[in-house]
Amino acid sequence: MRFLNEPSYDLTYDDVFMVPSHSELTSRVDVDLNAHDKTGTTIPLVVANMTAISGRRMAETIARRGGLAVIPQDVPLPVITEIIDWVKSRNTFYDTPLTLNPDQTVADVMGIIHKRAHGAVVVVEDGKPIGIVTEDDCFEVDRFTQVKQVMSKELITITEDLSPREAFDYLNDNRTKLAPVVAKDGKLLGILTKVGALRASLYNPALDKNGKLIIAVAVGINGDVVARAGKILKAGADILVVDTAHGHQKKMIEALTAIKALNPQVPIVAGNVVTAAGVKALIDAGADIVKVGVGPGAMCTTRMQTGVGRPQFSAVLECSLEAKKYGKTVWADGGVRHPRDVALALAAGASHVMIGSWFAGTYESPGDLQKDSQGKLFKESFGMASARAVAARTSGEDAFDRARKSLFEEGISTSRMYLNPNRPGVEDLVDEIIAGIRSSFTYAGAKTINEFAEKAVVGIQSAAGYAEGRPLYTSWTS
Repeated sequence: MRFLNEPSYDLTYDDVFMVPSHSELTSRVDVDLNAHDKTGTTIPLVVANMTAISGRRMAETIARRGGLAVIPQDVPLPVITEIIDWVKSRNTFYDTPLTLNPDQTVADVMGIIHKRAHGAVVVVEDGKPIGIVTEDDCFEVDRFTQVKQVMSKELITITEDLSPREAFDYLNDNRTKLAPVVAKDGKLLGILTKVGALRASLYNPALDKNGKLIIAVAVGINGDVVARAGKILKAGADILVVDTAHGHQKKMIEALTAIKALNPQVPIVAGNVVTAAGVKALIDAGADIVKVGVGPGAMCTTRMQTGVGRPQFSAVLECSLEAKKYGKTVWADGGVRHPRDVALALAAGASHVMIGSWFAGTYESPGDLQKDSQGKLFKESFGMASARAVAARTSGEDAFDRARKSLFEEGISTSRMYLNPNRPGVEDLVDEIIAGIRSSFTYAGAKTINEFAEKAVVGIQSAAGYAEGRPLYTSWTS
């Protein structure tokens, strides 16, 4: 990457823009977004290890589209093992169905239907689908009505051997948006939508050496870190993320060195830092990838509370250049609010971009779907250094220590993340982001992530320059 005009101060994503260069790419699909940091992803997106955002549904869905989710450090070990096993058992093509038996009720339908973006519940008897229920089927129906009374019995099913194009054509020919996927014996295997079939032709899933979906797990730097890390690795995590707000510190170095001594056969990510010195310290201690970002997240109050942090674009740029000296890479963690920000993080040298709050308001995030007084759908999100997160993380400690730690917080404990009615699922957001990234690459004349970081030409802009680039949804004249 090179600057059009050299900066005299640190920059955020809003401070910069990219200019087009000569390109020989003829289409966005010519762009190759496969990882170059041994993580196994096929798109450069990582779901941040936040309790309100990253869970089993999110991990499955994002990996199927080529990305990666990091399970938070405060999840109990037995649950982590269960999540890893569950994600590894998911299909790489079709989605996991929501199921009920015919005697269950409309209330049961409404309790689970928003757990996934496909918007349907499959009614199953003896393991075989006998009907489909959608939200429309339940509109103004008594909540105690049994699903067999409202389900659609004219069932179209898909066999598991169809290709994405064949599946799309079959659904299209039968004038249906989705259908259960069945085995030869008629047993339910999954569910597939027309859009899902299209996505399967555009994305490649992120898979391990056994052809299973990949998943990452975070571990902190307090307590018996080595024992916990060992159990997480044994459970089958594909990437281990050693995570703390201030990564350039003695406890992190000690924890990272001890974990590396386990000889893990997976990439080790460590952070967070925002300086070249911090990057070198973590790489020297054993990090394969360094996580960059202090204070840019939507749920983070660190900069306002402490004055500590650094504008994210400059942090990623400096840290990626340092990591490159040692043949390592960085993840840009936080501060992205538009597809342009993700592209600019990659231009600054990141191999992946971590996304948190942007994905909180989706069907796949772990929180319960709620409605405000105007009927708008939202989910609650919170920062991982907030009082709420600290309380959850210290639940095993005595009352005195927990109360004392609750006095110190750096994060929002509750925030409403509204679902975008046009893009309510995480895959919808991934489509938007990846389309923007692919287009950015073509403007730069770059086919790969490494080429993009080399060829991108970036300039510094004023607030007015940034405002000029924003679309207007209403006329500027009265």
